[in-house]
Amino acid sequence: MNIEQARFNMIEQQIRPWDVLDQEVLGLLSIVKREHYVPAAYRDLAFADIELPLPGGHKMLFPRVEARVLQDLAVKKHESVLLIGAGSGYLAALFAHRGHHVTAVDIDPAIAQLATDNLRNDGVTNVEVVVGDGSRGWSAKAPYDVICVSGGLPAVPQELLEQLKVGGRLSAFVGGRPVMKAQVITRLDEKQYRVADVFETYVDHLVNAIEPSRFKF
Repeated sequence: MNIEQARFNMIEQQIRPWDVLDQEVLGLLSIVKREHYVPAAYRDLAFADIELPLPGGHKMLFPRVEARVLQDLAVKKHESVLLIGAGSGYLAALFAHRGHHVTAVDIDPAIAQLATDNLRNDGVTNVEVVVGDGSRGWSAKAPYDVICVSGGLPAVPQELLEQLKVGGRLSAFVGGRPVMKAQVITRLDEKQYRVADVFETYVDHLVNAIEPSRFKF
């Protein structure tokens, strides 16, 4: 397989048609090598338009979804990022190249170790991977400039929103089958948030995702 041709095809045939037009994002997809984060058995499919399997029944997001989230959150060099669901470490690596520091939380120790190993092997030094339940966020390092939830949520918990700085952005896949809304929520001030529905997709729910009936309003 011609790796660079496959990468070019992924960017031009999958990602750009999904309204990912930010040149910095497109350039980053050439710099951060997705094949370094894909399990060895699936390396030939690193650039395919599928959710690649990870250990324990987890999956990598579609490349086009990763790219849209990266574009929509527009992480800046000075910003801190919370990633809920470490996956293979690839999304953390993308955020790390754009931001100051990334905290990636995963409830599955094996996935956290996989992400840690992949990031270390790829020379990424500004990501901390921690094992824990991120379904309500990760208050230890809060507040954050950017929060990305890589699994689905029935609704976004208030505790998670409160871990955003004013002016901060949160990306989440909200709803249930068959289609979820990918939302970007911006914190306007101490009490107000702006919600934008940016595209539709479906991803598996986050482990321990909180049902709306348990929320406190």
